[in-house]
Amino acid sequence: MLPGARARQEEPRLSPPPAAAPLALGEVERLVARAVDEGRLERAPAEGLAARLGDARVRQALLDGAFESKRRAKGEAVSVSKNVFIPLTNLCRDRCGYCTFAVRPDDPRARTYSLEEVAEVVRGGLGAGCSEALFCLGDKPEKAYRSHRQWLAERGHATTAAYLTRACAHAFELGILPHTNAGILSADEMQALRPWNASMGLMLESTSVRLRQKGMAHHVAPDKDPALRLRMHREAGEIGIPFTSGILLGIGETAGERVDTLLAIRELQDRYGHIQEAIVQPFHPKPDTPMRDVAPLSDEEVAAWVAMARLLLGPEMNVQAPPNLAPRALERLLRSGLNDWGGVSPLTIDFINPEAPWPALDALRERTEAAGQRLVTRLPVYPEHLLGRPELFDPRVRRAALRMAGEDGFARPAGAREEAA
Repeated sequence: MLPGARARQEEPRLSPPPAAAPLALGEVERLVARAVDEGRLERAPAEGLAARLGDARVRQALLDGAFESKRRAKGEAVSVSKNVFIPLTNLCRDRCGYCTFAVRPDDPRARTYSLEEVAEVVRGGLGAGCSEALFCLGDKPEKAYRSHRQWLAERGHATTAAYLTRACAHAFELGILPHTNAGILSADEMQALRPWNASMGLMLESTSVRLRQKGMAHHVAPDKDPALRLRMHREAGEIGIPFTSGILLGIGETAGERVDTLLAIRELQDRYGHIQEAIVQPFHPKPDTPMRDVAPLSDEEVAAWVAMARLLLGPEMNVQAPPNLAPRALERLLRSGLNDWGGVSPLTIDFINPEAPWPALDALRERTEAAGQRLVTRLPVYPEHLLGRPELFDPRVRRAALRMAGEDGFARPAGAREEAA
């Protein structure tokens, strides 16, 4: 068990820190209303509110304000991307304390997809009306495993990133739009991927350097160094790539560190304008990991942090919460300021959280509409970027995406795409 895990289990998950002085409800509501009207919540009030999330009245005020912020900018629409998940390789040099995706080459679960297997998944996705191929893989396994280096060399590649580029090109040429989440990539590697990807991403997860200390979640994970992850975000902005970021909740970080992480995402967006969405993802404990006994956040607390993300990042940001990680709380999440459910696959599982099945798209639509919202299907890139930021795309990729999109920039039905091709 990681240091501090027992303490986090024994103390109430929603109790406010003892040092937090009480705030009158009127003052909480005033701070939230000001953030909604001004378009962003600043650090000091955010830290004050975050320290008081044990109070149900504070949580409700945050949700009410965040929902109003979302409504003003996004209306009733909540988007989803219909995708297939391709875990190109589950070999990884990192050993995060919560991860069951990464395995060693001698593990019977170890797998690296051939190009033929990539094509098989893509064709299945196209047949099911999917527009996105999510490529997710371990970080730089060639640096840790000779057998993987040999596997790559036999196919003419020196690095996993080079093989990934070939796989993305293959998927794109078959008619689907790749979105790559491959861990840390260099600027040159992102440049090589850009002609084949509609978007790319890297979960910032946390800016906390404490999590790299011995016994913490990222101790044996060199690619989780916050400086490296921030550098990749900046380089993606300098290149011009629609980019997904996000925060991982409950891996040992403090409330103040969560605020720091969300503000870091905001600062990147302010500087480069390339952050297309921010994911608010709760940690799920898994058997056979060092963090198996760490208690996850409650649904109430997850929704409160979605609301904090909305208020900190502003009304124009696309804020996402994966529906399979809080299946009993979708209605609460729909009142917390999110406007996107992320990628949901009719064919493939969530290989990162295999214990958490995707909701059926029809059921997701029903629950979204029952909450007074409207489900819309998007591409792996959002309409405002596709239509309004052509410089973020390789022209070939943008042309392909426009053929898949309607006039509003959201995804056409599969049959209409074939007519437009």
